Amino acid sequence: MGDYSFFFIIALAVGAMWLMSSRTRKQQREALDFRNHLVPGDEVMTGSGLVGTVVEVAGDIVTLESAPGSQTRWVLRAITQRFETPVAVDDDELDEDPDDDEDSYDEVEVPDDVSSLTGAAAIEATDDDEDDDLDEDDLDDEVGDALDDLADDDDDDQDDDEPAEQAPVTQH
Repeated sequence: MGDYSFFFIIALAVGAMWLMSSRTRKQQREALDFRNHLVPGDEVMTGSGLVGTVVEVAGDIVTLESAPGSQTRWVLRAITQRFETPVAVDDDELDEDPDDDEDSYDEVEVPDDVSSLTGAAAIEATDDDEDDDLDEDDLDDEVGDALDDLADDDDDDQDDDEPAEQAPVTQH
């Protein structure tokens, strides 16, 4: 008389597998029943998402019309579900919402200029103190200095590309 926990675990696993397989068999039966009862005029959807109207069912081949005059042939197993056409809703019905009250929104005042916003006066004060006007000579000097700096950096990089002297290798 040993430990029965191993047998209990095995029985539990077998029971779970049986329940899952019975559920799968039921879904397969329902899908087969659906496909066997397709008739011309049914709106269906394929596994890839194509929506069409059944025109003809001939054995394992279903002819669908997705647009007037556009017929395609599909394998019966590719038809996955019946497509329910959405009900058209009038735009006036969408606009009418009894819970929507336009008076409940607070009015927001939009300023005409930025100076009335918080912190704008401080920004203007700092802008007035600085002399941002550059004449053409100053601009040329700034560009020339920047180009010289870039050239100096390139010269430094080229020095790094040269191989360093290596110590002689001695063999024993």
